[in-house]
Amino acid sequence: MIDKRFHLFSHDVSSIELPGQFTYPFRYVPHPLCVMAAQEVRQCAERHSEWLCELNEGKMLGVLVAKDCNGQVGFLAAFSGNLCGSNNHYYFVPPVYNLLAPCGEFKKGEDEISHINQRIVAIERSLALEALNRQYDATKQCHSQIENDYRQQMKKAKERRETLRQSRELSKTERDALIAESQYQKAELKRLKKRHDEELNEIRVQIDIFEHEIQALKTERKLKSERLQQRIFHLFQVKNAQGEEKDLIDIFKTFYKEHHVLPRYSSMSLVPPSGAGECCAPKLLQYAYNHHLHPLCMAEFWWGKSPIGEILHHGHFYPACRSKCLPILNFMLRGLDVEPNPLENYPDDEEMPVIVYEDDWLVAVDKPAGMLSTQGKLHDDSLQARLKRQFPHITTLTLAHRLDMDTSGIVLVAKSMEVYKELQRQFVAHTVKKCYIAVVAGNVVAQEGVISLPLRCDIENRPRQLVDLQHGKKAVTRYRVLERKEGKVRIEFQPITGRTHQLRVHASSPQGLNAPIVGDMLYGQADSRLHLHAQSVTFIHPITRKTITIQSPAGF
Repeated sequence: MIDKRFHLFSHDVSSIELPGQFTYPFRYVPHPLCVMAAQEVRQCAERHSEWLCELNEGKMLGVLVAKDCNGQVGFLAAFSGNLCGSNNHYYFVPPVYNLLAPCGEFKKGEDEISHINQRIVAIERSLALEALNRQYDATKQCHSQIENDYRQQMKKAKERRETLRQSRELSKTERDALIAESQYQKAELKRLKKRHDEELNEIRVQIDIFEHEIQALKTERKLKSERLQQRIFHLFQVKNAQGEEKDLIDIFKTFYKEHHVLPRYSSMSLVPPSGAGECCAPKLLQYAYNHHLHPLCMAEFWWGKSPIGEILHHGHFYPACRSKCLPILNFMLRGLDVEPNPLENYPDDEEMPVIVYEDDWLVAVDKPAGMLSTQGKLHDDSLQARLKRQFPHITTLTLAHRLDMDTSGIVLVAKSMEVYKELQRQFVAHTVKKCYIAVVAGNVVAQEGVISLPLRCDIENRPRQLVDLQHGKKAVTRYRVLERKEGKVRIEFQPITGRTHQLRVHASSPQGLNAPIVGDMLYGQADSRLHLHAQSVTFIHPITRKTITIQSPAGF
């Protein structure tokens, strides 16, 4: 029987060399076969008008190139989540677990929760509760008016007493009478407020009966929802290339334990993130294992609009999401020969960084692309580590600032803590002027300008950053176009602030230049390297107090 989900390429691919190892899904350059498969998926999708409306709103798609038992090379296709109300379309692989099965656990649980929601809405909209709330508001307003009127009476009485006191000398009896009147009115106001509070409390007690019932239903709903999540994640049984099978609860629990990661807990127990198991990569691998296909390579690409705040360009390839997929793929890829994590496979090159400036107090070096500024979680080697080997006699050698691993360029290094603190003060005060050179892919309309887009970390998918106009931190960049050539634009960036990935996000965001930096795996398209270089830095020398400009031209 022909497998209609395993598609043979429409063009001859026999001349294309097969990958030696399977894709490391969190940092990769898509294999040519994946690029071809993605193109065929796009062509198929464009023939289905019933899919396009939802796809154009934004959807992650994925392809997995594999060999069948006859040695034929073909590909599988998948979409994340659902598409047009279904998670199972003929061209794409089916879900790992069918949440939308009419008689399945999820639909049954969803119906129970839906029934509770209906009961909550019925109570919230009941005529009796509505009447009580109206009565409460009207009574409160009436009481407020009565109390204000009485305060006005008290104010007039006080003015009358003051006028009387000033008009003549009062007898002791008259003075005592005025004091007694004042005390009585104050006490009467308290008694009035007390009576009003008692009246409101009587209505409030009746309202609370309804609200307690609503709260009890919401607690029941939360408990049922958590239990349903637990059941569903137990039903998500995924496989790996070794033939092992585990549910998502077990996978996440084991991953957290092995990697010493703080897990996400609900009030009941550990729960994987919502939507775990519904992304492209788990679907593709599960289908391949179930149908005895040998996975060769994999890639995911975005279709349609970018979600608000996120940066995802139509047709661009992206790594798998870490929050949902890292634990799952950590299990599912066991038994496959997978490319090493580039961050773990740090180059053993012991070549020292190029020194572009040095005096008795500081050093400026040109950090190469692909080198960490400081020690990371996965590797001890870094720019700082190599400099300490290069200057073993300086115990206080400290980087005054950092560059992203993939960014090359000038880094200032202090030889003493006093110099370091002064450089830090200048960075905090934004008096250090930095100039970056970048090559971007896209149509940059203006010749120069300023980008102001506040940024925050994407907590669910570190280290990616989001544009967040409400909660993001201020991020400002000046830019100037230097050259336009063959669809690429060479740009000079001057960051006013120094947020993580600021230049990369400001370049790639549709609200910024809408032109990703060439080689940006996170926000654009993979290339030989990230074409971003810190070319110059200008600052006040901490000791001589002279203005210093240090330059190192970009190597691209």
